[in-house]
Amino acid sequence: MLSLSAVDALDLNLLVTLDVLLDEGSVVGAAKRLRLSASAMSRSLARLREATGDPLLVRAGRGLVPTPRALELRGRVRQVVDDAEAVLRPALKVDLKSMARTFTIRSTEGFAETFGPQLIDRAEAEAPSAQLSFLVKPDKDSTPLRDGTVDLETGVIGRTMGPEIRAQGLFRDRFVGVVRAGHSLSKGRMTPERYVAARHAIIERRGLRATMVDEALERMGLARHATVTVSGFGTAIALARASDIVATVPERHTAGLCEGMHRFKLPVQVEEFTISLFWHPRLEADPAHRWLRALVLEVCKDKT
Repeated sequence: MLSLSAVDALDLNLLVTLDVLLDEGSVVGAAKRLRLSASAMSRSLARLREATGDPLLVRAGRGLVPTPRALELRGRVRQVVDDAEAVLRPALKVDLKSMARTFTIRSTEGFAETFGPQLIDRAEAEAPSAQLSFLVKPDKDSTPLRDGTVDLETGVIGRTMGPEIRAQGLFRDRFVGVVRAGHSLSKGRMTPERYVAARHAIIERRGLRATMVDEALERMGLARHATVTVSGFGTAIALARASDIVATVPERHTAGLCEGMHRFKLPVQVEEFTISLFWHPRLEADPAHRWLRALVLEVCKDKT
């Protein structure tokens, strides 16, 4: 293993120089190819001789011939240079038709039900060997993005999110009330008093924005009648569908869960908020990941 001092002393540009010298067999020819002066190329050859402990190229008549050591190095140097160029070359466009890769999307309840069907259909049509995996997002912890467990997340930007995480807005959303078809709140004028007097499923989860509704009501001297506490939108909607309970949920984000139910505008002023897409910067330039991000953006735009 090389010591730190040895690594610091390495000049990897010499590998390119050696590759061209061995290919040309001429200092003048190598200099022209690398657009250097003959004297600069001679100095590089001197450095290569010092680094390898071998003359590498020796005079034979009017030309230069490689030493046995140079012949031994020729194939290895060519491979190293090719590998280095491949590493530094911009990533090629991904072949979607043959791409076999699983992408994991972490989101709050409702996203997969609302946007998943179209996203799956589009992904299958463009990349038939790729797979999508949806995970429920219980909090705003960025660790799954950092450690590569998750490719993408959706949600609202939170204070606990890592500063390096990339974000792009998907759509604007707002909270609405949701009740079963035929519920008493599906008829007549909605007032703050009618709304708070109903039986509510209160969602309690760290960082959840539904607290905005209670804060707005509190400023009016009102509070919802909490019948049950749940941990997510899906449970609240399921209870509302099967009883007289009211669920207060993001309208667009949970549209797929609320099919056949009655939705109403809240009788209290609550700010809209942005649902965003999140990813880790190490995947920023990955062609396959860029395709997936663009696909999610297009699907969300189509649905809203």
